Amino acid sequence: MDRSLLTIPNALTFLRFLGIPLFIYLTLKLHADGWAIAVLAVGGATDYFDGKLARRWNQTSRFGELADPAIDRLYIVATLIVFLIRDIVPAWIIIVLIARDLILGVLTIQLKRAGRPPLQVNYLGKAATFNLLYAFPFLLLAHSQSVLGTLAFVIGWAFAIWGIALYIATGIGYSREANSQIRGARVINS
Repeated sequence: MDRSLLTIPNALTFLRFLGIPLFIYLTLKLHADGWAIAVLAVGGATDYFDGKLARRWNQTSRFGELADPAIDRLYIVATLIVFLIRDIVPAWIIIVLIARDLILGVLTIQLKRAGRPPLQVNYLGKAATFNLLYAFPFLLLAHSQSVLGTLAFVIGWAFAIWGIALYIATGIGYSREANSQIRGARVINS
């Protein structure tokens, strides 16, 4: 095994990956929302710290560059599906966010076929993911009938609205960039 993969940032990324099935199990099987909220909070924190530590300690890796955004997408999709099943957020939000990721997935495949590298995640893309990952624990907590649930509703939807808006805006930007690169590759190859 490549020792450059055995880093704390990559371990945090892998920990976030393990949180996905745990979150699903806690919310759908056990209905242990408090623990599920903790898993979401740890997932959001590890998303922040894995990249920050990798850059600070000069431990960036190709694995981290690919795994981090892929696990973010899996986390978001899994959480949205759980939220749909539990009736926590409206279906249209789930459809919009998943459609954005599917479109970008298809464009990534087309980029690879055109011999182009995958798109680099930009600051606004990171901010969109950050807002969504921070909204999710609050939205789950908002599902409880309490004063804390009411406060979580306000905070969760504030993060969610910004996250959804940024997610859509960055999806459009990434799509434009991918299409430009794909067209450019076609011109060069013809």
